[in-house]
Amino acid sequence: MKAVEPIRDPKKIDAMKKYLKGKNIRDYALFVVGINIALRISDLLNLTWKDVLQDNKFKTVSIKEGKTQKTRNIKLNKSAQKALEELLNSLEAPDINDYIFKSREGDNKPITRQQALNILKEVAEAVGVEENVGTHTLRKTWGYHAWKNGFNPALIMETLNHSNLNVTKRYLGIRQDEINNLYDNLNI
Repeated sequence: MKAVEPIRDPKKIDAMKKYLKGKNIRDYALFVVGINIALRISDLLNLTWKDVLQDNKFKTVSIKEGKTQKTRNIKLNKSAQKALEELLNSLEAPDINDYIFKSREGDNKPITRQQALNILKEVAEAVGVEENVGTHTLRKTWGYHAWKNGFNPALIMETLNHSNLNVTKRYLGIRQDEINNLYDNLNI
């Protein structure tokens, strides 16, 4: 099985947002929130409105991660809040107990992991993303861009709940990017 990659090109990310926003606001919100809060897909899909809202205002999300069983507190940034607000405003009669990324099938079920993958594969193909994309791409994209924007690698490692920095570097494909950059920029 080929490993999935982060979406490295900010222009491709913007193209994916635009495509999804024009097609389905729920899928757009899934993508935007996913690349902005670095949760594993299973944890992301299980979010309900009560996890993110209190008294009609966005709150810090406190979640016990399924894989690690560690509690994470996530402050929703402006991009995630805006996408969630647009989704919320598009809903007819939202209930605080509803899943945010609600399936059209069943009373109150989130979309499946497979459906999330289908959404990501479709949009990636539509806008010409060449990297191998999967649901973990959302989390990897967050980490990659945190690193590229100069955030402390130890902080990124801790946020992703990795055991050491080498795991984080390998996870994000950082070493190969650094090597490619060296070859591109060292001209003797």
